[in-house]
Amino acid sequence: MSRDSVRIVGVLLWMCVWVSCYGDGEYVLYKDPKQAVSDRVADLFGRMTLEEKIGQMVQIDRSVATVNIMRDYFIGSVLSGGGSAPLPEATAQNWVDMINEYQKGALVSRLGIPMIYGIDAVHGHNNVYNATIFPHNVGLGATRDPDLVKRIGAATAVEVRATGIPYTFAPCIAVCRDPRWGRCYESYSEDHKVVEDMTDVILGLQGEPPSNYKHGVPFVGGRDKVAACAKHYVGDGGTTRGVNENNTVTDLHGLLSVHMPAYADAIYKGVSTVMVSYSSWNGEKMHANTELITGYLKGTLKFKGFVISDWQGVDKISSPPHTHYTASVRAAIQAGIDMVMVPFNFTEFVNDLTSLVKNNSIPVTRIDDAVRRILLVKFTMGLFENPLADYSFSNELGSQAHRDLAREAVRKSLVLLKNGNKTNPMLPLPRKTSKILVAGTHADNLGYQCGGWTITWQGFSGNKNTRGTTLLGAVKSAVDQSTEVVFRENPDAEFIKSNNFAYAIIAVGEPPYAETAGDSDKLTMLDPGPAIISSTCQAVKCVVVVISGRPIVMEPYVASIEALVAAWLPGTEGQGITDALFGDHGFSGKLPVTWFRNTEQLPMSYGDSHYDPLFAYGSGLETESVASIVARSTSASATSTKPCLITVLVSATLCLFIFPSLSRLLRR
Repeated sequence: MSRDSVRIVGVLLWMCVWVSCYGDGEYVLYKDPKQAVSDRVADLFGRMTLEEKIGQMVQIDRSVATVNIMRDYFIGSVLSGGGSAPLPEATAQNWVDMINEYQKGALVSRLGIPMIYGIDAVHGHNNVYNATIFPHNVGLGATRDPDLVKRIGAATAVEVRATGIPYTFAPCIAVCRDPRWGRCYESYSEDHKVVEDMTDVILGLQGEPPSNYKHGVPFVGGRDKVAACAKHYVGDGGTTRGVNENNTVTDLHGLLSVHMPAYADAIYKGVSTVMVSYSSWNGEKMHANTELITGYLKGTLKFKGFVISDWQGVDKISSPPHTHYTASVRAAIQAGIDMVMVPFNFTEFVNDLTSLVKNNSIPVTRIDDAVRRILLVKFTMGLFENPLADYSFSNELGSQAHRDLAREAVRKSLVLLKNGNKTNPMLPLPRKTSKILVAGTHADNLGYQCGGWTITWQGFSGNKNTRGTTLLGAVKSAVDQSTEVVFRENPDAEFIKSNNFAYAIIAVGEPPYAETAGDSDKLTMLDPGPAIISSTCQAVKCVVVVISGRPIVMEPYVASIEALVAAWLPGTEGQGITDALFGDHGFSGKLPVTWFRNTEQLPMSYGDSHYDPLFAYGSGLETESVASIVARSTSASATSTKPCLITVLVSATLCLFIFPSLSRLLRR
């Protein structure tokens, strides 16, 4: 670009800023990006009516949003609930166009305050067709790799931005203390220290604050980043018997030492928002807990962003939900909730909150605090300068680079729990053999592989709802061309006996679920998983891959299984599993949660007096890649002064027979 061109662009930019700041001739400070964020917040806040302030505290679902509603009610935020999309298989451009329409309604309101659009991008941009679906949090906890999680956060952020969305309701930093909980897969670990480490995902989602940035203040570092949301505050992973949205019974020390530490880390790293839990602490609903929201979160931890309710969380303060709604609104706002995920009947909420303020049941200072926090986040993330999205990141959605990253995450998340014995391990598997069997309910089902919160709230079954690679597809890509791969979901004994299989790969586990639908006292695998293991592993050497969001009952089957792998909910990139099975990479994952023997032991976490697990927290066999094994063997041979020629030739022949890919590599 020439100097003249640069000058012209500079003048045009200056003119745009001038028009934005001056409008009809009056200088408007809050529209001036050169001013300090605190000054812009103060200037805009001083111009707002009570009606406009309350509007900013409202978040509605896209299904009830219109341009007129955004304008007339000064709506502060819109969201997509689980599976709520513009249309089936919507493209990034479809999403951008829809969200921009809602934004235009906000921008033509009296003060032109942009709305912030949010979505549950909890393992990648999981609501969107063709997006990269990363492993759920429990699998990422098994990696013990904060840098990996940070890179996943960055990839997720740009895919979310590709659809015009600047805000995600992630990460979940719950500490799951009971696998019977239906959201246990959304937790990184039963160990709060692992969860603390994994809050580095926030640095990927939002960007890293500069060294001189004030801790506790929200930070979003660019148009390829999004505002994050630490959830669900606090104690959601500790409810009695793992019942979702129920009661966490513990003293203050237990709450602060187990469930609270990750929130301190998230706030230190600049998280923009915090979502309150449906659950209760010692009988008191978190959505109405002034001590913990205003006192501890905003006071002790000095959180400066905004606090948001969960979906209809205010309604659920009462039982049955929505009874005594006005009292619930009062309790939630007084407790310190700043933005309410209504999400449908917003006029009732607006009318109730307005009346509560006007009759002095809620002081206007509480409304003022909420609105200042919301505006702070919006100014900090540049929403006033760039309220409308464009198509510039469209190609990032489901990009190969992101899929490669997800594949890396899958292989690092795998936990090898059994591998034959020391003298005769089953893994890594040979690529070249006559015939192998792939079986099981989860071997060729992308929906099962991804789990809940994928395309729809509860997930899906089958291979048609988004793009990815199943375990079966990955196996077919990994083996030698001469190896016959036979797939039978549920092979009978006669079929297995009539074929001379070299080995079998069996994938079993749980069906998809989310939230309360996943609560389970039995924690058994999907039928006919047990029968498949029994009939197959008695007839042929087998490796069993468990695809589940948590430990499930496995003790009755372990003795018959030659090799056992916990793959969690790996997402769309099934080749990450075969990368380890066939030895391209070694196994390195460690259990992020305790694997129980039977459900009568639950709850049981590491350090408990009755601790007697099938596989202990932190378990996980490590293996080397084939390349490392060969390199080490070659190095050892080279240092030997008098190598035995026969031994070298036999070893080389075995390597080339078992691992034909190495043969092709050596011939290049």
